[in-house]
Amino acid sequence: MFKRIHIIVMDSVGIGEAPDAASFGDVGADTLGHIAETQGGLRMPVMGSLGLANIRPFQGIEPADEPRAFYGRMQEASSGKDTMTGHWELMGLRIDTPFRVFEHGFPQELIDRIEAYTGRKVIGNKPASGTEIIDELGEEHMRTGALIVYTSADSVLQIAAHEEIVPLPELYAICEFCREITLEDPYMLGRIIARPFVGGPGTFKRTAGRHDYALKPFQPTVMNALQDAGRDVVAIGKISDIFDGEGVTRSIRTASNAEGMARLTEVCGEDFTGISFLNLVDFDALYGHRRDPAGYGRALEAFDAQLPAVIERLNGDDLLLVTADHGNDPTYPGTDHTREYVPLLVYSPRFAGGRELPLRLTFADVGATVADNFGVAAPEHGKSFLGELR
Repeated sequence: MFKRIHIIVMDSVGIGEAPDAASFGDVGADTLGHIAETQGGLRMPVMGSLGLANIRPFQGIEPADEPRAFYGRMQEASSGKDTMTGHWELMGLRIDTPFRVFEHGFPQELIDRIEAYTGRKVIGNKPASGTEIIDELGEEHMRTGALIVYTSADSVLQIAAHEEIVPLPELYAICEFCREITLEDPYMLGRIIARPFVGGPGTFKRTAGRHDYALKPFQPTVMNALQDAGRDVVAIGKISDIFDGEGVTRSIRTASNAEGMARLTEVCGEDFTGISFLNLVDFDALYGHRRDPAGYGRALEAFDAQLPAVIERLNGDDLLLVTADHGNDPTYPGTDHTREYVPLLVYSPRFAGGRELPLRLTFADVGATVADNFGVAAPEHGKSFLGELR
């Protein structure tokens, strides 16, 4: 048994089209592979030493002669390729009815209800980058008081408002109303997000007042089982939001990948029994959706440079899992996520070395392994690979 299991989710770092990619319109998608190709190779020596390029070749990353970690691929079983579906499956759930996405904006009926409740007009109502739509519509919002509503490739409705025009309590109340009316069909939205900002035209800046209103997982997850057993579940980044706080014993908010890795490094030095669970959202939000392979590549190399600080804090009682939740190929048409395999790297200082793990047919194998390690109820889905770490 390991005393602590640390899970890093490299948000959207897929490693090649999944067998069912055609059903999602994603034939040929390859997030990490295409980034490496377009950048003339990636410099990720630490991930390389763990066995990343032993899973499959990536330009610039050398396969390890003696990989330090167990390595392999995971295939998503749920019907979806969004953030919540991927994370929930990691913790043992299988989602057969995908969350709704609104590629062309929200139906007028929903907009009418928001306007009637708030007494404010809605502007935007389209898929957009959060920073770009504020630059586009922020001045109009300040002049008229209208709410900036937009969406993305995820199942999400976001509302941006200047803190001096729509005070935070009012913005939060609006988002709570939107959460209530979009819980079920015909909307079934995964998240409502408050996106406050400050400044003036040309200097608009989003604030730390962001708040996510997510659906609760449809069933208890492994995180709930750990919490019920008196174990710690330390959620870092947006993990607590993704699970609506379910099964979380401590939440640490972060503003970037770098801050997420810094907080994880601190947590790895603490004495607790249970899991830490980190999401690194910049890969997806800043570079995948914005189709920026160069920025994505720099972010991957920066992550690799921070990884040694985490590894150095680990001891024989620690297990580190590095994986992802879906793909988001920045060279692919559109701005949507992509249906891909995700990497799985499993490391502990107690290992003499690693080897290839068989293909995992569901992300839920991670949750099953966590449950197996801590002796809590196993999820309905997934198969533990704890016994394969020999």
